[in-house]
Amino acid sequence: MTESVRLAKRLAEMLACSRREAELYIEGGWVRVDGAVVETPGSRVAPGQQIALAAEADLELAGPVTVLWHQPADTGMAEEDGNIDALARRAIVAQSQSDDDISGMVLLQRHLRGSRMLLPLADGGSGLAVFSQDERIVRKLLEDANKIEQEFVVEVGGEPVRNGLALLNHGLSWNGRALMPGKVSWQNETRLRFALKGVQPGQIRGMCAQVGLSVTAMRRIRIGRVSMGRLLSGTWRYLLPDERF
Repeated sequence: MTESVRLAKRLAEMLACSRREAELYIEGGWVRVDGAVVETPGSRVAPGQQIALAAEADLELAGPVTVLWHQPADTGMAEEDGNIDALARRAIVAQSQSDDDISGMVLLQRHLRGSRMLLPLADGGSGLAVFSQDERIVRKLLEDANKIEQEFVVEVGGEPVRNGLALLNHGLSWNGRALMPGKVSWQNETRLRFALKGVQPGQIRGMCAQVGLSVTAMRRIRIGRVSMGRLLSGTWRYLLPDERF
């Protein structure tokens, strides 16, 4: 009986290409075995199995990706080193990809490999979260964090002190340092909108506490020029090529 062989070896023979090129085609999601996409080059295939390469297969399209996720408030994520953790890996699955994702891309195993979580939300926060493999985006969101405006919708309780709104816009300190001017406004009797640069985890709660308000819910809806849009809680989409933070 003929033994099975590695998929990459079989594909390289079939295409008359290098073994590395065959591995890239497989990892890129371009290869089907008996009609099902297989992303692992080391998968074993039997002689009778049908192997097909997608007509649109292109090794140049295997670049890094960035994922935008609407993080639920009860996620309880603990990011210590910036690497995507097991909880996020469970969240970013094919079943939760947004119906509004117009990228045309499908989730592949390699899309999460080496991904980093950038500008993590404070405990209890919800809203726009970013995971990226793209070093250009990683550098921008880390090195230019103090220059990038983030927008939050914050539900509050309590009675603000006199001139509380003015103080939230400018005049407060956090962790012993004066805060930069921001843009804070009331949306209704219990909801504030914050647009701040260089915001740190815990800062908004601390600001509110200083003016007599307690935060009951907080949702980030924008980072720089990228907004959460219509992403439903728990769903995600790919950052489009023309979107810039």
